[in-house]
Amino acid sequence: MERNGVFIAKDFLADYSAQLGDELSQIQEKIYEETGLSFNIDSPKQLGEVLFEHLKLPLTQKKTKTGQYPTGEEVLLSLKKDFPIADLILNYREIAKLKSTYVDALPKLIHPHTGRIHSSYNQAIASTGRLSSTEPNLQNIPIRSPRGQEIRKAFCASDSSHVILSADYSQIELRLMAAMSGDKTMIEAFHQNIDIHRLTASKVFGIPFEEVTKEQRSHAKTVNFGIIYGVSAFGLSQQTNLSQKESKELIQNYFATYPSIKSFMDAQIDFAKNNGFVETLSGRRRYTKDINSSNFNLRGFAERIAINAPVQGSAADMIKVAMIEIQRELDLRALHSKLIMQVHDELVFEVVKSELEEVNSLILDKMQNSYLPLSVPIVAEFGVAENWFEAH
Repeated sequence: MERNGVFIAKDFLADYSAQLGDELSQIQEKIYEETGLSFNIDSPKQLGEVLFEHLKLPLTQKKTKTGQYPTGEEVLLSLKKDFPIADLILNYREIAKLKSTYVDALPKLIHPHTGRIHSSYNQAIASTGRLSSTEPNLQNIPIRSPRGQEIRKAFCASDSSHVILSADYSQIELRLMAAMSGDKTMIEAFHQNIDIHRLTASKVFGIPFEEVTKEQRSHAKTVNFGIIYGVSAFGLSQQTNLSQKESKELIQNYFATYPSIKSFMDAQIDFAKNNGFVETLSGRRRYTKDINSSNFNLRGFAERIAINAPVQGSAADMIKVAMIEIQRELDLRALHSKLIMQVHDELVFEVVKSELEEVNSLILDKMQNSYLPLSVPIVAEFGVAENWFEAH
């Protein structure tokens, strides 16, 4: 992947940079209108004074050690519902970061001889066992926001004889959680290809499957993925529009629906307390040195690692095994298509059009069948297009 590199459309990024620059100017003017002041929005000190002294917004956190008002994302998100200025600043920051970190920076990193960007992938930095990407970090390009997604259009095939193929594991951590916990309800849902988030919503809210609303499904999805990371009632209420009481009930109903998941989580914590580590399905260890700490916060963090590391770590192992097997097969068959990026549960390839059918079937086979046999089906989905955005 490092040697292959990724082709980037410079002209597209130049146009997008100009567009973001215009948007930034417009939002800047709105902020000045809203506050009645002209100030440096990028200065946390000036911004804090404007928000909490001039506009007298409620202070939700203490001042920093240097005596400045806190103006981080968490603070602005907590003010966003009641004060439009907070939303404007969040928007301003998002655009400014996209522009400087990606849109303006990526063209400067194109190698003069290859015409491509060559990221470095690191094996032993992420404690979960996942690969990390640096200089530039290609795994960090935002996907949740429409503006961030636009950047992916610049990642394209180098010429008309190639296409971009993106292959992604479907709900891999949930599938692994189902397999590792042995939860019958969840395993059966994956075998029957039932919408797991809709099923969870139906069970935790006590309503028929067909009557689940979009919002209820969204809450259930947040819980499904949050449980793996040890989400609390407070944490869930922060991520949704549910109250802390509603969030607590939702988590209790979740464990009543999937009792084996609760047993699995408790067993992982007990194992870590007795052994000082937990393991992925492949036997790779993650040490939990604070699991028996008397400090509540340190112990809580270690307990969350004990639950999450085996699941996320097994997903990391699975994709690495698949990558090795895919490369081996590409070499064996003397194919010219190349793996160019890995982004968490997704592999991105630049595929020779004439090889597309063969390569596509090879990739899906290796992603779905290279790891250990599991009690749930492993599903990889793919898309093919001229650029990464359209292929994903």
